Amino acid sequence: MIVPLLEREGYGTWVARDGEAAVDAARQFEPDVIVLDLNLPKVDGVDVCRQVRSFSDAYVIMLTFRTDEVDRIVGLEVGADDYMTKPFSPRELVARVRAMLRRPRSSVTVGSDEARLRRFADLEVDPLGHTVRVAGQEVQLTRIEFDLLEALSSKRSMVFSRGLLRERVWGPDWYGDDHVVDVHIANLRKKIDSPGQPSHIRTVRGVGYRIDG
Repeated sequence: MIVPLLEREGYGTWVARDGEAAVDAARQFEPDVIVLDLNLPKVDGVDVCRQVRSFSDAYVIMLTFRTDEVDRIVGLEVGADDYMTKPFSPRELVARVRAMLRRPRSSVTVGSDEARLRRFADLEVDPLGHTVRVAGQEVQLTRIEFDLLEALSSKRSMVFSRGLLRERVWGPDWYGDDHVVDVHIANLRKKIDSPGQPSHIRTVRGVGYRIDG
């Protein structure tokens, strides 16, 4: 049902029937986007996503019958970029794939103010090197997580609404909701914040997020 619509859009596709085959396919074909069912035989979608994230930064859209909040968050915590619950419109799924592939690329250029190393207490963000360090140790982020941090760190103390972050990170054609932004921010905090210390990313109630420091 989904493959013909994707191929009609000009995308090359490869179908895996179980979790083990999905991981092997991701290694072999190096896809740009992975549409991943949570309920797969042999290895479920959560474990597939964990394994794939160890060697690939492909965009992952998780599909699930489950509508409870915990499973949605679990899917995103292991590195999924978006999710859809069944039943869903195949055309909407294709639209989300298209939106992922049209995500804006960083406009940071060598020599510009935006390209400079950004420091916030023990946090360092290198826009050109696409690296993040906390207390001198490099932290591994997904593409979405890095782009969120790059956006937030571009304007010190500026409050970014969820809508602005959606547009800057996912692009104007993205079909997701604010909850995905909140979950990715929560995951980002887990990776860049030190235990017992205030978070680098501050929530401004009713408005959005900002970085202080």
